[in-house]
Amino acid sequence: MSQPARALPDLATTDPVTLTRVLCDIASVSGEERAIADAVEHALRAMPHLEVLRDGDAVLARTNRARASRVVIAGHLDTVPVQGNLPTQLRTDEVDGEVLWGRGTVDMKGGVAVALHLAAAVADPAVDVTYAFYDHEEVEAAKNGLGRIARNHPAWLAADFAILGEPTSGHVEGGCNGTMRLDVRTPGCTAHSARAWRGHNAIHDLAPVLTALAAHTSETVTVDGLDYREGLNAVGVRGGIAGNMIPDDAVVTVNYRFAPSRDAAQAEAYVREVLADALAALPDATVTVTDVAEGARPGLDHPVAAAFVAAATAATGAQINPKYGWTDVARFSALGVPAVNFGPGDPSLAHADDERVPTAQIAAVADALRAWLAP
Repeated sequence: MSQPARALPDLATTDPVTLTRVLCDIASVSGEERAIADAVEHALRAMPHLEVLRDGDAVLARTNRARASRVVIAGHLDTVPVQGNLPTQLRTDEVDGEVLWGRGTVDMKGGVAVALHLAAAVADPAVDVTYAFYDHEEVEAAKNGLGRIARNHPAWLAADFAILGEPTSGHVEGGCNGTMRLDVRTPGCTAHSARAWRGHNAIHDLAPVLTALAAHTSETVTVDGLDYREGLNAVGVRGGIAGNMIPDDAVVTVNYRFAPSRDAAQAEAYVREVLADALAALPDATVTVTDVAEGARPGLDHPVAAAFVAAATAATGAQINPKYGWTDVARFSALGVPAVNFGPGDPSLAHADDERVPTAQIAAVADALRAWLAP
């Protein structure tokens, strides 16, 4: 293929911090990943030990050494919109030392840079590795490049274990919680508020549902040795027509963050159980699941995963934590591949205008993965 408009430096000899900065300075807001995908593809095709595949603006590369195990190391190429925080800047912080500022430094071009560097520098890894760099992660799930790869090229994601380079401050976050949203709708009857007795107030009927949610204590569920804190909350209430009318319709949106030990059907059954008494008092109420994404078990008992955890903790002193938010590790779980999140950057700074990462975290994550992959 021809030279891309913005070529990457040599992946094997360029340190991951410098590579992070180069990647961040190639703007790649979701839907505009073509330039960075071209640069990544061009750089990977220069590596004779890698087989490379391009699908849209996703690029995959893999070793084929006939190892006993295969792992996937993945990361998305896109970012949320730039808010005056490019080009990147290197600054010195009294606490963190050298810090790289700019869009994508945390979410998640630090993780992508580490993976690209290792793809080139570790030509003969102890396990076969598939590297997946994909598009459209920061937008609606239907456009997600990893999901498209799973549909178009499922064999490329077949593995014993997967690592997603999402920001974790250099710790290992196993699996992820699932998430479900449900609408509880109550019907009423419209009337003038001056003659309220002629109607039936649908908003008032939400009271037992809200009371049940407020009284509920969420569980902590242990899965593969990690404690996943669940959450069941009202996250939205809507209803009403005008300031002088009794509402004839009201909805409370409920969000359930559930441990990866439950599937979608079990999660819905649990919410209905919590709300059972409230719904019994509201025979005309309806419950509708509007969105659901199942979680992912970490699978840390798998020998390949255990070896990775040992290498990460030895190299960086990484803690092993559960992932409470949903990430694309769940897509691997749906394919039967246990997965963890492991990458540089504080996740609370993802998407922030002051997005920044200590360069020592990028180096530490690279060291941990290199120690694991090196034969």
